[in-house]
Amino acid sequence: MTERHLHWETIYQNKEFEACSWYQDIPKTSLELIATLELQKDAAIIDVGGGESYLTAFLDKKGFSQLSVLDISPTALKKSQKKMGGKAAKVTWIVSDVTHFETERHYDLWHDRATFHFLRDPEDITAYIATAGRRVRSGGYAIIGTFSPQGPTRCSGITIQQYSIDALAECFKADFDLIASQENSHQTPFDTKQAFSFCTFQRK
Repeated sequence: MTERHLHWETIYQNKEFEACSWYQDIPKTSLELIATLELQKDAAIIDVGGGESYLTAFLDKKGFSQLSVLDISPTALKKSQKKMGGKAAKVTWIVSDVTHFETERHYDLWHDRATFHFLRDPEDITAYIATAGRRVRSGGYAIIGTFSPQGPTRCSGITIQQYSIDALAECFKADFDLIASQENSHQTPFDTKQAFSFCTFQRK
């Protein structure tokens, strides 16, 4: 188990989701951004770093049938499966470090709220961007949300990489066109606020 695996396993084994700073009872921003894409219900959607997020459960309720969740922590995915009950069987659960994720599948939507900004090693960043470029089909989409320059510099004991809208667009410009963006604020369970940059990209 790598240091990164161990770090996230320890968090998910010892903290309740409601006590995590990224907790959302309703993933409002992500759902709104996905709705603007008007995807077909059989669109292949992957939530990268989905952990215990309720996004997949909400998308299932909306009728999406080809859902995948990738996370480095098997404990996080097991907790999500338990919460979804019988409906979890319809979801593809992938235990993987996204920087080493390999699949032959292509996705119509790559969604990531607050995973990319944890990568600081240039090789990891390059690997992530390359994987997204390979795995999102031509004409498909990627929604990436990170802490903005006005947001935190650390999260879960890790120094993160802040991104402005322009910086995110620069990172993904080789394979993706920026089609929408916004900055917003997430209120944590501790009544603090975190500033985010969200970009919606379309695969060239």
